[in-house]
Amino acid sequence: MNRSPKLVLYATLAAASFIAALALGRPELAGLGAPFALVLAIGLSLPPPPRAKASLRLSRERGLEGDEIEAELSLSSSEDCEVQLALALPRGIVMLDGPATLVLRLTSRHSSFVTVKLACERWGAYRLGELFVRSGDRARLRLSDQHIGATSTLRVYPSRERLQALVSPRETQPFVGNRVSRDKAEGVEFADIRPYVRGDRVRRLNWRASSRGETLYVNQQHPERSADVILFMDSFAEAQRENGGTLDLAVRAAATLADHYLAVQDRVGVVGFGGIVRWLTPASGTLQSYRIAEALLETEVNFSFVWKRIDVLPARSLTPQALVIALSPLLDERGMYALADLRRRGFDLAVVDLSPIPFVGSSEGGGPDPQALRLWRLWRETLHLRYQELGVAVTEWTGGESLERVVEEVRAFRRSAR
Repeated sequence: MNRSPKLVLYATLAAASFIAALALGRPELAGLGAPFALVLAIGLSLPPPPRAKASLRLSRERGLEGDEIEAELSLSSSEDCEVQLALALPRGIVMLDGPATLVLRLTSRHSSFVTVKLACERWGAYRLGELFVRSGDRARLRLSDQHIGATSTLRVYPSRERLQALVSPRETQPFVGNRVSRDKAEGVEFADIRPYVRGDRVRRLNWRASSRGETLYVNQQHPERSADVILFMDSFAEAQRENGGTLDLAVRAAATLADHYLAVQDRVGVVGFGGIVRWLTPASGTLQSYRIAEALLETEVNFSFVWKRIDVLPARSLTPQALVIALSPLLDERGMYALADLRRRGFDLAVVDLSPIPFVGSSEGGGPDPQALRLWRLWRETLHLRYQELGVAVTEWTGGESLERVVEEVRAFRRSAR
């Protein structure tokens, strides 16, 4: 129970008038404070302010960045009263209908329902429903404040882009899929011909080649296999501003790539390599898509001074012959060394440099000196060349252009490298 500003003001005015009447010997001054004293006497004799009940219910618990979600506020009270309601929203969720503070008049006979619209501006898992409720007595002299904790969970998944093509892995796995393997076995795509041996099927005979000589020839095909793709996310450090950061770029790129690779029946895994190491072993199917979406929501930068190597990852998280697509801002030496180590161990590696330069403030706003920024750019270009000398495709993504352009640059480098 709190005192309202009205109670303090009325008590001050009544006391001041009475003291002035006694000090100056002017009884008429007491008459100025009498109405305030009367209001205080009557108001404080009234029942205390009732405690209102409030709750928030979401129309759905999942959404994508940019979605609008309706939420219903339910309020009730045992007595008629006026209620002030404030809805506390986390960063990334905003109210579309105006300010998150409402003033309502409640009656004891019915519950009041208010529908508000929330906009999902950033991916993440949010706890919603944290409310601050203030109710007063009929004279508005006493206030009852309540804090209601969050009761609803909203999962906002990162937005995806449409890609026309993907980076093709150089090796495939011994599982049926949609990719044409370089091996020669039962399949659809023609590979070569060879002399007939006992046990070959008759339907594989190449009659045109066999008719040219006395030896029978059979066709060889490339089998259709699936590939393993590992999305390697460097979460040692990030560059960010109010409207986002390199971690946001990494999560959105990982979500887009995972969806497209799973759509062609490849097996996709996720490795979060940073202060906290997380991994999701490669798998395919719709269930794996849900697992990756949930894993991406837990991605965050955890600062640590511990030097970590690739050896901390279990063998099943980095399967042999897998295509590793690294999403890294190239800000921490541990992440840079891990990428070079992956290549030296024979992994098929491609690096998407999530450039931190767009998130650096200008020199007028207290940012770095232009000369220092130029030297930093040159250092990053040199780092790209060192990776390319190892046979690693490296491309820079500032977030201002589409991810498809980045994917096409990686594909072009890998074609020329061959």
